[in-house]
Amino acid sequence: MSTSTITHTTAIELQSSGTALEERQTRHGHSTAADQDEVIQASLIADSQVPDGGYGWVVIFGCAVVTWWFVGTSYCWGVTQAALVQRGLSSPSTLSFVGSLTTACISFLAVLNARVIRKLGSRITALLGVFLLGLGEILSGFATENIGGLFMTAGVITGIGTSLCFMVVSVTPAQYFKKKRGVANGIVYAGGGLGGAVISFIMNSLLTELGPAWAFRVIGLITLGTGLPAAYLIKERTTIRPSAFIEWRLFRDVRFAVLFAAGAVATFPLFVPPFFLPLYANSLKLSSSIGAGLVAAFNFSSAVGRLICGFGSDSVGPLNTLFVSLLLSAVSMLVLWPVSESLGPLVAFVVINGMANGGFFATMPTVIGNVFGSARVSVAMGMIVTGWAGGYLLGAPIAGYILSASGGQQKGIDAYHPAIFYAGSMALGATSLVGFVRLKTDRHLLKKL
Repeated sequence: MSTSTITHTTAIELQSSGTALEERQTRHGHSTAADQDEVIQASLIADSQVPDGGYGWVVIFGCAVVTWWFVGTSYCWGVTQAALVQRGLSSPSTLSFVGSLTTACISFLAVLNARVIRKLGSRITALLGVFLLGLGEILSGFATENIGGLFMTAGVITGIGTSLCFMVVSVTPAQYFKKKRGVANGIVYAGGGLGGAVISFIMNSLLTELGPAWAFRVIGLITLGTGLPAAYLIKERTTIRPSAFIEWRLFRDVRFAVLFAAGAVATFPLFVPPFFLPLYANSLKLSSSIGAGLVAAFNFSSAVGRLICGFGSDSVGPLNTLFVSLLLSAVSMLVLWPVSESLGPLVAFVVINGMANGGFFATMPTVIGNVFGSARVSVAMGMIVTGWAGGYLLGAPIAGYILSASGGQQKGIDAYHPAIFYAGSMALGATSLVGFVRLKTDRHLLKKL
């Protein structure tokens, strides 16, 4: 019997055992040690068959455009927040809750959305997500004088759309790429950084010329006009395997448990800089256009960081790359931001922190897929992202409350220092946890992991 025949036969046998595994996990909701081995084998088979290109690049383009809108608008909330604060709608701490609720929906609905993708497929899920994203923006235009209305429209409706889009772009590229998986994820999430950079300027101009109501509506209409065609390009390469709703056994793996905790801690500081940079710029007596420009620079740097971390994941390993990105985030907030009392140092902080910030999102899906198997990436990613709920929802508002307790933005930049040190400390804690996972996996520091 030829080698190719043996390989083909083995693949069929492993696929059959994978099918039996899926049936057992779906029935019983848990897995045994043998099941774990079979999942890894199923992942290896799936990875050996990926094209690492072809239609996968079309999918990456569609995912990048979708990410342009759901990440870009989320990271530009600080520009809108500053305008609404100036109009006296509410305080920064309350308004930051609206932006935080949008991103928190990613975590609240992560496990459910993983199931939605398995039921509806990537394309229908992406179309639904973009539709709700644009609808939420349009409806927000009718709620700019009512903070409760903004919570429902910009917070809940936009948040549900964002959560659906996030899960689609996080799990679909793994079906098309293995050797280039880091680069593929980097390109997808770089779209969000570029979107944030462009949308920052567009949003600031719309707020200045048309006011908040029409700024929301215009962004919503553009989102629908460009996002829906892009979402239609996304489709899964193979049927996503059925599995348990939650694989509780994963928590028995110390690496998974610590990565879960690391992600939960890391998300607390992630949105503090983009949400508060416009207010910080105002405290430095800089114009609103400069504040928007800083957010744009942050987002553009985030896009560059996502690409660099994508290449880094493929060259030096995703765990190594994740550790470095979190370390840079912590150091920039603890060392550079507190001394940024003029535009020059502040721009340096924005560039470094933006690159590090983007690296977290671009690297995490690659880490999950490589460490725990692409065959279970949707379930594992859904579980990991669920742990981000606290940071998404409370991270920026806590910084807002600390700022208020320190005297508010009227007291000048010194009032921001306690909030800055809070964010930096959380980033440093997450860095330590990822460092533990890295050493737990392999103590050879130069090894690609």
